[in-house]
Amino acid sequence: MPNSEKKKAQSLDYIVKSGLAGGIAGCMAKTTIAPLDRIKILFQSRNPIFDKYTGSMAGALRAGQVIYQSSGLLGLFQGHSVTLLRIFPYASIKFVAYEQYRAILMPTRAEETSSKQFVAGSLAGVTSVLFTYPLDLVRVRLAYDVKEEGKRRPTLSGTMKQIYNEPAALDRKYFGFQVLNFYRGFVPTIAGMIPYAGVSFWTYHLVTQLCRFDPIISPYTRAPLSFDFDPVDDDIDVIITTSQQKLLDKPPLKTWAELLCGGVAGLVAQTSSYPLEVTRRRMQVGGLLDPHKFTGFLETAKDIYRVKGFKGFYVGLSIGYVKVVPMVAVSFAVYERMKRLLEID
Repeated sequence: MPNSEKKKAQSLDYIVKSGLAGGIAGCMAKTTIAPLDRIKILFQSRNPIFDKYTGSMAGALRAGQVIYQSSGLLGLFQGHSVTLLRIFPYASIKFVAYEQYRAILMPTRAEETSSKQFVAGSLAGVTSVLFTYPLDLVRVRLAYDVKEEGKRRPTLSGTMKQIYNEPAALDRKYFGFQVLNFYRGFVPTIAGMIPYAGVSFWTYHLVTQLCRFDPIISPYTRAPLSFDFDPVDDDIDVIITTSQQKLLDKPPLKTWAELLCGGVAGLVAQTSSYPLEVTRRRMQVGGLLDPHKFTGFLETAKDIYRVKGFKGFYVGLSIGYVKVVPMVAVSFAVYERMKRLLEID
């Protein structure tokens, strides 16, 4: 983008609108796959009631049926309200941060490279996690809880109080900062976010670049031009408006192509970071299993390997694929459409 475009990307109006576009995209994407998300969390955290269903898509369907029979439709969306509370600021910050890092690292289109796309995406993912991680932990705890006979459904405030009052952070080496209880599993989250967000943005950029100049996938590859006869030079001048120049520089894709590009990005990103995601989930529910201590990253990884071997790091991956492809596809597609709607693309 030229220097004027860089200044525009860093303006308050652009930041607010890109944040709104990212937040809406994130909420729509997460709502699309909320039931699958809950089943995956139950599998990753080795919930004793649902551990027997892991290992196949048939098991995932059976787990969903069990949840529906015991808790109804709302059971499949348990913890989703917290997901929305978290995902709007998370997605907003992620997309805003990405646009800002992109403007800094790649102020012109000529400077765009795959490595810079990866760095911008990774930094955006880490930035968003720093601000929203406690809500992610609360969501996982709510999703992990299984309704039992005579037991009330967990509430947001009750879960937050339970996490805050866990004695693990009272240890002297943590200076008694009980807020640290909300950051269980933070290290593998950051470690996993770098490949996940970086690969996601990098792959999406790469695939869309390949698709943009295909006349079948992008029908606006050639913008309609106007012509004007210049009697002085006795020739014809081509008139290109600002909107036409944008179509030439960045022709939009058809909806199905946008979804396909986002789906491929999600597939590649999920595969690259999944073991770290499983480790994070186990650490996040660690407070329910032993509220008196923080379980370390290496300790958790060793425990996963001891119980299920190498395949333990890929528990629920099939659901992850089924979940992440539509989620990332919807996220990127809605974000691109919202940017056009808000006239910031």
